[in-house]
Amino acid sequence: MTMSGTRLPQPCYLDLTQAREVLAEMGVELNERQMKRAADKDAHGRRKLPFFVDPIEGRLKIEKGTLVKIYRELQIEAENKYRRN
Repeated sequence: MTMSGTRLPQPCYLDLTQAREVLAEMGVELNERQMKRAADKDAHGRRKLPFFVDPIEGRLKIEKGTLVKIYRELQIEAENKYRRN
């Protein structure tokens, strides 16, 4: 519980396949290769999406709320830019 007495929502960690399914439910259809490229580090050691290596399973994971939030924020940003034009 937090100091105000409310519980924080439990994180929900997704592997690559589950993350791809969540994105597909949102209308973002990616194939396995595209999803893997978004999770793999680039030449600078950065990932396109904030996946991390699960310390127990050793597999890439991402928090579901974070994944959805990234796409919502990009949508809002695009809408705001559109309205300014």
